[in-house]
Amino acid sequence: MHGYLGIDVGSVSTNLVFMGEDGNVKHSIYLRTQGEPIKAVQQGLQLMQAALPAKTKVAGVGTTGSGRQLAGVITGADIIKNEITTHAVAASNVVPGVRTILEIGGQDSKIIILRNGVVADFAMNTVCAAGTGSFLDQQASRLGIDIRKFGTLALQSTAPVRIAGRCAVFAESDMIHKQQMGYAVPDILAGLCEALVRNYLNNVGKGKEILPPVVFQGGVAANSGMKWAFEQALGMEVYVPPYHDVMGALGAAMLAREATNRKNTSFRGFDTAERDFRCTGFTCNGCSNMCEVLEIQESGRVLARWGDRCGRWSNITTREEKIS
Repeated sequence: MHGYLGIDVGSVSTNLVFMGEDGNVKHSIYLRTQGEPIKAVQQGLQLMQAALPAKTKVAGVGTTGSGRQLAGVITGADIIKNEITTHAVAASNVVPGVRTILEIGGQDSKIIILRNGVVADFAMNTVCAAGTGSFLDQQASRLGIDIRKFGTLALQSTAPVRIAGRCAVFAESDMIHKQQMGYAVPDILAGLCEALVRNYLNNVGKGKEILPPVVFQGGVAANSGMKWAFEQALGMEVYVPPYHDVMGALGAAMLAREATNRKNTSFRGFDTAERDFRCTGFTCNGCSNMCEVLEIQESGRVLARWGDRCGRWSNITTREEKIS
């Protein structure tokens, strides 16, 4: 079997998708990054290799996410793309004609506006935690609720409580206040979903023309309470695709198929999981920019550097004396 591997390395999760030549997902993996992106990628490769038939051939690899450069270097990616591009490509293939993508991940959220299959506008929120997966995880834990049951409980509400959702700190204090007043947990959870959707639309979605079809993806899309809240606020159906939590990786796999087109891949093999990688950094004092340069090594050999503005370090892959 031939196919294409997509890897999405984020701050909270690391996702891998293996897509067959027919465009169908053969296997997907969702892992917690836990602050160790290299380890997460290596673990994902091990799991993927174990899940696929023995003679499976990887014809192309694409990486995306905040750790896309790192993942691209250690795996030998054929293409490295940002999250906006990969999410848009995946959604356009899964839901032809999609015009609005709502994406909420573990640490950030984004909105992508497509017109005629092309990204016309987008916005990201990386400042406030309100509405992200980590915030929902935190509140579920505080209430003693399994995050997987959050949405189901929220949908049991008969009278959602209005909660201040502009800020994560205010939202949490308001939730505690409502609990102390005796409101039912389902009503508080439904109110929180509504508050977080208001926060999203008033910040990330501010000034954006949200038109159907609307696709909701990212890890938070698994929360049926959030889907309901979006539909109530927008007055239209919101579609959650089957692989909503790994859409970035799926888009990367699709782009890898386009990039390689049956040509030789740069994929370094599944045994990458057994190799010794180390990521370090240093500050270049060569000019007033004071760039923070990241460097990745394999068994002491420099594979790549990036982060500099002038290209002094990123244009070379051999070890050179660092400027101190």
